[in-house]
Order: sequence, then structure tokens, then C-alpha cells
Amino acid sequence: MDYVFPPATRSSVPVAGSAARFPVRRVYCVGRNYAGHAREMGADTREPPFFFSKPPDALVSGGGDVAYPQATANLQHEVELVVALAKGGANIPPERALDCVFGYAVGFDLTRRDLQQLSKNKGQPWELGKGFDRSGPVSAIRPVVAVGHPARGAIWLKVNGELRQNGDLRQMSWTVGEVIANLSVYVALAPGDLIFTGTPAGVSTVVRGDVLEGGVAGVGELQIRLV
Repeated sequence: MDYVFPPATRSSVPVAGSAARFPVRRVYCVGRNYAGHAREMGADTREPPFFFSKPPDALVSGGGDVAYPQATANLQHEVELVVALAKGGANIPPERALDCVFGYAVGFDLTRRDLQQLSKNKGQPWELGKGFDRSGPVSAIRPVVAVGHPARGAIWLKVNGELRQNGDLRQMSWTVGEVIANLSVYVALAPGDLIFTGTPAGVSTVVRGDVLEGGVAGVGELQIRLV
């Protein structure tokens, strides 16, 4: 097939213990899926899951140096369990949802909080606050055959060695299976989709030079430096 210019390289994420890479189709994120974070964002009740997206080329696989984004004075961190799908479909029953999972990773949902808040105030979409360049650092994916389906265990993030977020996967308002099933009501999921599953309380502002380290028990760790 002829193109007017060479197409962009497809986004992909390394797979732990393998030379193969996971090709990324779409990136979905769940909002306010931990009660503590929902409260610090101004919500007091358990809400049905809601979703937003990041473009696949916003991913930064494997960590390392990440350029501080332009057009913000309030960049914040959110550490998350990331789900990688090898199967998909529409209207997936919750009891079958975990059958779609290839593996799990650790991700940082970097957020231009000032732009997100401005969009909220105006009733506008969040994309410029959430889906900007390099806004999705993600670790190597660990397959289900190696880690199972983590449903409990620590999820944490440190900034320059200081613990900022310290939660447990049990605190999710909606489980991984419920998230997959609910999302599949709105879009047909497919192999290559990633789902960031929400963050515990403790999000805070970071600046150039900060080192962010985060992890999920049984899944792995991720480290970046803002430059």
C-alpha cells in the first residue's frame, strides 16, 4: 500500500521474559476507581466506572527520562495497575472478563491537573489534561501465566524517595473484571488494548528533576525522571 508519507511506528510495550513486544491498539483509563482518590478529587460516593483515553503514542515503555510537558504549572502523578488484553469483544460478562487478560503492568497516569480542572470547570473534554505527549509511562507487561490475576497487594509511589501514594488493590471500587465488562458495554474491546485501572489517594505535584518510583505487588516496578 502506498502512503503519502511513512506511517508512524506502532506503539508497543515490552513483555517480561520475552523478546516479543505487546502491540498497543488503544489505551483506556478508569477515573476515580479508589475511594480515597475520589474523595481527594471531590467525590464522596461510589460512582459507576467512567472512562477516558490516552493516545497509544503517549506511552513511554520501560521508564527512564521523561520530558516535563509544556503548558502546565501543576503536573501530578497517579500510579496504576495496567491491564493488557489479548482478547476482546462487546458486552463481555463479568465472569468471563478475566479470560481476556494477557497480563499486567505498572503505569503512571501523568496529569496536567491545571488543564484538567480548567476543562472540568468549562464542561469540556479532558484530553489536553490527560492525553498529552509522554503522559503514560508503563513498565514491561508480566503475563498472567507468571503473575495470575492480582486482586490484592500494595500499590505505591515515591517521589525522590518519599512515599506519596500507598494503597492496596483491594481498595478498588470496581474490580478488573468489572472494569473490563463495563467498558465493553460502550466499546468493542480487542487484543492490544490497555486499561489503566485507577489510582489510590495521595496524588501530588511533581517538578523537573523529580524521580518517581512506583510499583504493584507481584507485578513489578517503574521508575522515571522528569527532565
